Amino acid sequence: MVRIGLFLGFLLVPVLEIWILIRVGSVIGGWETVALLFADSILGAWLVRREGRRAWAGLRTAVESGRMPERELADGAMIVAGGTLLLAPGFLTDLFGFFMILPFTRPIARRWLSWFFGRRVRSLAARSPYAPLFDRTAGFGEGAGFGGASGFGGPAGAGRGPVVHGEVINDD
Repeated sequence: MVRIGLFLGFLLVPVLEIWILIRVGSVIGGWETVALLFADSILGAWLVRREGRRAWAGLRTAVESGRMPERELADGAMIVAGGTLLLAPGFLTDLFGFFMILPFTRPIARRWLSWFFGRRVRSLAARSPYAPLFDRTAGFGEGAGFGGASGFGGPAGAGRGPVVHGEVINDD
């Protein structure tokens, strides 16, 4: 399913970009469209630089304070992805790039991407040979992992999960 989506995305996005450029060019003129794309690129480069510095400073602060920099790493990745989208000429990719870079829309993009990747990871984990080891009721998101304290389906000694029969051998 993901392959079909990527194929359609790589096929449809350039066609849509060309169609939008032609439509905008027919309304405001060819040189004005090029000037608008140029101004869009300059604004995007400035925003990527500014937000990249903020994300880097937030990452350093989080690491120095000893906490896991989840949000800062996600923000940095979205700024890089948004900057990459801004490199492609066209208004549609620029719109998505700005959506991922601007500080007031980035939390929405972070939530959407977290939801998408959480579903993807749960799907892959369910098909893995190790799926019975993980608690399927645990959700992904902030503060959620694969299980409880032991990481394998719940708190240690909770009596859930597979039972492995064996023999304890004491070498002493």
